[in-house]
Amino acid sequence: MQSTDLASKRLELLREVLPRLRRLAIIGNVGNPQAVLEMSEVQAVARGLGIEVAPLEIRRAEDIAPAFEALKAQADALYVVGDALVNANRTRIITLSLTARLPTIFNARSFIEAGGLMSYGPNFSDQFRRTAELVDKILRGTKPGDIPVEQPSRFELVINLTTAKGLGLTIPESVLLRADQVID
Repeated sequence: MQSTDLASKRLELLREVLPRLRRLAIIGNVGNPQAVLEMSEVQAVARGLGIEVAPLEIRRAEDIAPAFEALKAQADALYVVGDALVNANRTRIITLSLTARLPTIFNARSFIEAGGLMSYGPNFSDQFRRTAELVDKILRGTKPGDIPVEQPSRFELVINLTTAKGLGLTIPESVLLRADQVID
């Protein structure tokens, strides 16, 4: 899903929305090696841009509220590294970030539909359709080992204007024009 490759693009989008971004919190499941890689990539990119980073490490659902408490409103925004744990607790993470008045960026549209600010990531519907095509090939006799590995080719930017208004943010027109979906 190219999570680490997309980290810099997500941070770039977040910085366009928040040009005065100076301190970024990153929340991720440190029990997931892929999440750790993405967190490291975000930290490297942020530091290269002169942004201070506050990592919030979680391993289970019970770690989420204490992670936000430890932050104590010392961040300008929150980068959420998605995985199964984060997805299962999306409502809690979104509620805590809104309570802390933290603009958020996620990897999937579902978080924005649930009240997050913005997401940039693969178009999962497109990926599911492509998976069905590959399953069809296998069922018709193609050996799985003969099918090349593919990376996502369609990505989408989704913005929740209701959340932006609630946070007192104005999303720049340049970002809105690039959005695949704007939820109002």
